[in-house]
Amino acid sequence: MKKLLIVIIKFYRKFLSPLKRGFYYIFSPFLVGEVGCRFYPTCSEYAIEAIEKYGALKGSIMAAKRILRCNPFNKGGYDPVK
Repeated sequence: MKKLLIVIIKFYRKFLSPLKRGFYYIFSPFLVGEVGCRFYPTCSEYAIEAIEKYGALKGSIMAAKRILRCNPFNKGGYDPVK
């Protein structure tokens, strides 16, 4: 299960994430604030690390919580897998 989740995340990073960047490039004059990831490591890197370290279930829960924190009310910053 761990390997399947990691493959899905890597697929997202390679094929779907660039589409999102293209969307931001086209509509950036209309968006407010900085465009890009507000966390380091990125959410996909964080998810892979969490799944590798804690397993499929707990790692996925940690990744979901991280994604929920990605909103305009959170500054972001350095947030490693603990």
